[in-house]
Amino acid sequence: MTGDAREGSSASGLAERFCAWLAEVRGLSENTVRSYRADLRSYLRWAERVDVDPLAPSHRELRGYLGELARARYSTKTINRRLSALRGFFKWLVREGVCSEEDVSALASPKVLRTLPKVMTDEEVRTLLDGCVASDPVGLRDRAFLELLYATGARISEVSALSVDDVDLAQGQVRLFGKGSKERVVPVYRAALEWVSRYLGEGRAALLNGKASRALFISTRGNRMSADALRIRFERLVVLAGLDPSLTPHAMRHTFATELLDGGADLRSVQELLGHESLSTTQIYTHLSVERLKDVASQAHPRS
Repeated sequence: MTGDAREGSSASGLAERFCAWLAEVRGLSENTVRSYRADLRSYLRWAERVDVDPLAPSHRELRGYLGELARARYSTKTINRRLSALRGFFKWLVREGVCSEEDVSALASPKVLRTLPKVMTDEEVRTLLDGCVASDPVGLRDRAFLELLYATGARISEVSALSVDDVDLAQGQVRLFGKGSKERVVPVYRAALEWVSRYLGEGRAALLNGKASRALFISTRGNRMSADALRIRFERLVVLAGLDPSLTPHAMRHTFATELLDGGADLRSVQELLGHESLSTTQIYTHLSVERLKDVASQAHPRS
């Protein structure tokens, strides 16, 4: 057996092959694949440390791994994510004929306390949007970015991946590519379209400074802005606007969904617009909408 073959059949080599499969066959994003890789490497380090065969762990040994994570005070969400990565890995191993069975599927996931996502008030959104001084290319970009984020409920990774060709100003819509490269088309309100149009006409070329790129949002160095760069910029704009520093781009997504449901949109439509694979993921926003109604009632009712 060659060195490459031995490496490919080792636990670490198989983990890398699985991650490559996630990217090439499943079409998962670079960030998602990176998370899988990190979680699997953590598991492999544990298996080596406690002398467990990483490709044939018993149910009891796997419980020991989860127990160690819990004792190390990892959050329930993190433990569930690592368990999910292991489930996916071992299902792939069985499918590839490396393992004949896998005990990991029998492990129950730790229960996560369901918390309502953080949303922004109308006043906070207006403050954030109006805080962008659109007097130069960077200001125009920032305003177009925020408007598009709020108008579409897009994930920050989806906004980063946008090209100029994905924005249809004439039809008033944007084409987004979500998890697994699934495509969806989301309508955009007029004000957002106007800001994007201004940015394209007055700001983008100046930021490119002669470089050739079809990316929509451009950095001051003339490159596509990554998801991390856009997230950092969002957080900076939040601080400049004097808002709660804990607000994230995902709060805009939560706000988008809640506003739609408050406005009478049906759950299936919101699911499609958000790009959720499961309706159960979208249903959290119905609870959020009810909580907002309770707040309004408690403030407005004379006997509250």
